Amino acid sequence: MPLLDVKNVKKIYTTRFGGAQVQALSDVTFSVERGEYVAIMGESGSGKTTLLNILAALDKPTSGKVLLNGRDLATVKDREAAAFRRKQLGFVFQEFNLLDTFSVEDNILLPMVLAGRKYKEMQAALEPLASRLGIQGLLRKYPYEISGGQKQRAAVARALITKPQIILADEPTGALDSKAADELMRLFGRINREGQTILMVTHSVKAASSAGRVLFIRDGAVYHQIYRGEQTDEQMYQKISDALTVLVSGGERHE
Repeated sequence: MPLLDVKNVKKIYTTRFGGAQVQALSDVTFSVERGEYVAIMGESGSGKTTLLNILAALDKPTSGKVLLNGRDLATVKDREAAAFRRKQLGFVFQEFNLLDTFSVEDNILLPMVLAGRKYKEMQAALEPLASRLGIQGLLRKYPYEISGGQKQRAAVARALITKPQIILADEPTGALDSKAADELMRLFGRINREGQTILMVTHSVKAASSAGRVLFIRDGAVYHQIYRGEQTDEQMYQKISDALTVLVSGGERHE
């Protein structure tokens, strides 16, 4: 059974006064196996953000299903949604979403604090994770005192601290310089090889080329996908670039 199973998902929004309908997703179907690293690409307006919101249980599809480890996300009640997301999902955002009034340590531990975990348990989870991500020396600092790349490492630690089923990353390199972006992608590759499932939405060909599979969304549906196989990052980069050229030009997909 796939870890994440997206079946014929459609999303239609009705405008504020009910005068028109906008179809953001038309028929999205794909699955993600446990331990996969998948990137999603597509032009602005293709439905990527809508899809990510549905996968994050922040929105519900008009029709179709999203199953996480066999559970239909539509059955997650509003009152339990926040707790469900904390336990099952880890989030990495473009703008980090760290609280400047909290230390790096407190930012990382926030999901566990909200879940009511004991201090001893939180420290036991934090110490090996901080060491693994190379941020032990940053824990007492505040977000405004560290670089963008360091902020994103702290955000990754926060995403991992609850041992989520899957990490959902939304343009995680978008606010980083090229060096920090490369470091983050190496970090993603490492934590994926250690068994963490990752699904990343990105506009960056370079970021996507680090994934094991790339899905392309066009007109609200999965249009094409590329599997890494034995290809290098450079070969993936070229294949993704070629696919995006076809995507933008409106041509037919190719393998």
